[in-house]
Formats: sequence, C-alpha cells, structure tokens
Amino acid sequence: MADVATSLKEATEKMNKAVEVAKDDFGAIRTGRAHPGMFNKIMVDYYGTYTALSQLASIQIPENRLALVSPFDKGAMASIEKAIRDSDLGVNPASDGVVIRVALPQLTEERRKDYIKVAKTKAEDSKISMRNIRRAAKEAMEKAEKDGDISKDDLSRGEKELEKITSDHVAKIDELLKHKEAELLEV
Repeated sequence: MADVATSLKEATEKMNKAVEVAKDDFGAIRTGRAHPGMFNKIMVDYYGTYTALSQLASIQIPENRLALVSPFDKGAMASIEKAIRDSDLGVNPASDGVVIRVALPQLTEERRKDYIKVAKTKAEDSKISMRNIRRAAKEAMEKAEKDGDISKDDLSRGEKELEKITSDHVAKIDELLKHKEAELLEV
C-alpha cells in the first residue's frame, strides 16, 4: 500500500501547486481596482536581462484606480514604463521622473467579458494539468499492481481516493473562477 500512499501524496502536492498557480494567474487578471498582484507577471528588460518588475520597483496603491510604481534604480524608469505599457494590462503609464503613475481606466462591459474569457481559459488549463497529474498517479498505481507490489483492492481504494482528491481540487479551481468572475462583473 506504500506505493498507493506515495502516489496519492505526490498527486495531492502537485494539485495544490496547480491551485496556487491558478490563484496567481487569476490575481494577474485586471479588475476595476488596482492591486499589486496585477504587476506580478510583468518582466522588464533591465540592462539586457529580463527581470520581474517586483524586483525593480515598489508598488503602492493610493487609490482604487491608481498605482504608483517607484523604481529602485531611476535609470530603469524608461524600461519599466515600456514594460507596463506593452503588458496586457491595457494601461498608459505616465512618469514624472520619480514615480510612474498607472491610472486604470473604468473597464467597459466588453473588456470585462474578455477578462472573464481569459479567467475561464486559465481555469481550464489548471483543470487539464490536474487531469494529467491524476492520469500519472493512476498509471503509477496500476504499474505497482501489475508488478505485484499492491493488491487489486489497494488499487481500487487508491483510485477512489485519487478521484476524490482530484474532484476536491477541481472544485477549488471552480470556486476561484466564480470569485474572479464576480469581481470582474462588479462595477
């Protein structure tokens, strides 16, 4: 039964990571409000090396629709501004030489629907990765049964437990998606 337990533990850990990735992906999708997480995926060309914006600047949110990006190195100001402008946030940053102001326009109904489609795609990607994790764990258990390491009963119990783990994690993704959709539809 050790092989079943090991397979289930590994599958659970991988699925937990998939849920965390989905949370990060949903956090990067812009809603009507500014939040530091929306800048997480932005990479800046910093002297020839692509570096995460969070490592090059601090980000403050003084108002709902305004973010202030303060570069640690003022020489990177133009690169940071360009990276924000070229990102999928759909914003036009303005620099005063000290900070970069990122004003978030009101989301149109069409843009909200586009973001919901993006969120659904990311949720589906997470579910696909979970199905792949489930398949790998199931194959490992079937191999252990074929090799004589576990019994048919152990295999059957392991598969049932694997299904429960998978459906629990898929439910978490669905919950995250539902929350993000509500957030996006909020005016």
